[in-house]
Amino acid sequence: MNDQPATTLYQGRYLKLQERSGWEFVQRQHPAVVLIAWTPERELLLVEQYRIPIQQHTIELPAGLVGDQAPGDREDPLVAAARELVEETGWQAGRLREIMLCPTSAGLSSEQVRFILAEDLEPVGPGGGDASEDIRVHRIPAIAIDRWLYDRYQAGLAIDPKIYTALYWSTGEREPPGSDGHANGKQ
Repeated sequence: MNDQPATTLYQGRYLKLQERSGWEFVQRQHPAVVLIAWTPERELLLVEQYRIPIQQHTIELPAGLVGDQAPGDREDPLVAAARELVEETGWQAGRLREIMLCPTSAGLSSEQVRFILAEDLEPVGPGGGDASEDIRVHRIPAIAIDRWLYDRYQAGLAIDPKIYTALYWSTGEREPPGSDGHANGKQ
């Protein structure tokens, strides 16, 4: 293993371009949370928004940054998850629990996202994101989700693969890591 410190090549407001052992990678300034949220009617909450880096509309799980609200903010990931769920979807969770910490693109970025299971949902507002976002909320019945995602893909939208991770953990055939009460599935 290599525990050589990284050199910062460039730093922006939210990202750093770094290099370690000749490998360039991106580091996010704030951790991220991703929510797996099923309504009581067994509909998965998904969001659609235009993503500038890929110049395309995407279908994604609700997600957001931890501690980006104020400089130096040490926000708890579950508090950020609760905030982002309401902000993006208009639904509030009665219970949130971390499932797993996962890399998003280990060859490009040091980012790891926390998958959060949102349970006991109830609608509390319109959703749609904050003033800087233009988010469309989708409630997709479990029985129709595969076809719905395929149709969106055929229509030219990008499908975030984290959705398939959420579906894997949501089939009822397996328990998500951490469901035994151990965060990240560790004992």
